[in-house]
Amino acid sequence: MIPAAQPLIGAEERAAVDRVLRSGMIAQGPEVAAFEQEFADQVVGGRTCVAVNSGTSGLHLGLLAAGVGPGDEVIVPSFTFAATANSVALTGATPVFADIEPDYFCLDPEAVEAVITERTVGIMPVHLYGHPADLTRLTEVAERRGLALFEDAAQAHAASWQGRPVGSFGTFAMFSLYPTKNMTSGEGGMVACADESVAHLVRLLRNQGMERRYENEVVGFNTRMTDVHAAIGREQLKKLPGWTARRQQNARRLDEGLAGVAGIAVPPVAPEAVHVYHQYTIRVADDRDGFARALADEHGVGSGVYYPVPNHRLPSFARTLDLPETERAAREALSLPVHPALSEDDLDTIVAAVTAVASAGR
Repeated sequence: MIPAAQPLIGAEERAAVDRVLRSGMIAQGPEVAAFEQEFADQVVGGRTCVAVNSGTSGLHLGLLAAGVGPGDEVIVPSFTFAATANSVALTGATPVFADIEPDYFCLDPEAVEAVITERTVGIMPVHLYGHPADLTRLTEVAERRGLALFEDAAQAHAASWQGRPVGSFGTFAMFSLYPTKNMTSGEGGMVACADESVAHLVRLLRNQGMERRYENEVVGFNTRMTDVHAAIGREQLKKLPGWTARRQQNARRLDEGLAGVAGIAVPPVAPEAVHVYHQYTIRVADDRDGFARALADEHGVGSGVYYPVPNHRLPSFARTLDLPETERAAREALSLPVHPALSEDDLDTIVAAVTAVASAGR
């Protein structure tokens, strides 16, 4: 079976973990500080970065540091992982769901504008599958309406919009470092902050409200990253440029092979965007789930069905909303393998399998 995703952990990561274990400094320490600086320099154009124990923690603390709380509303997509809306709800604010545009699976600026109320304080687009949301139009809406912009960049390490890295637009941005992301620290998240005041609050909140021992300035959490995880992340960061180029190369091969296959829509890329292909997500207009089963059972090709239940229909939110593009994406989106571990033979197999299943009318 060709897996839909495959974490890549090498000898360098193992040696880095051993180095930390030998040092005796295992919790948050010098490796975390070095990882934060290296990530800032290489991924977000020098913005101050704060490492935490998960992407969800990064969103939650970023929102709190930005002043979001009870009585506020933050506009989010429904077609995404639940952590996006959960993080808003955890602050006491209300996530307000807006529809996505049909091409890139990201927030539709017109749909965002339609749900702004007097309680809206921010917009949080998700750069889904590694393709940036339309940051030009979303920034314009935010500025015109006096709202903050927050970036959920969990899947978009090294993506960019109009030559500027994602993660450098909003009050803060969060990058996930979960094992299946484009790079990992084993588990963790990175918060890129627009200014030092936001970064200072995120640092306080991740560490029981203190930057210096026993000088608790606010009520905080324990969401620190360990030096063990940071050491893994530092090695992965060195490999990120090569892996990104390989993902893009694999995507081009899939684009070429699947162009014109009946019933299949390959993922377009906006002219302003650099797509980093966390996922290579096609649309299957007819019986997406049966299509995925046939790929696996008959051809040994794994795939991913991500977000088949939009957030607004989850029991945790349960709202009746008219989000037609969200519902269509939930029915049609299917992610094919695109990760750097794929061989040329694997890519040929994927193209042949998709073509065969589509030709069979499944």
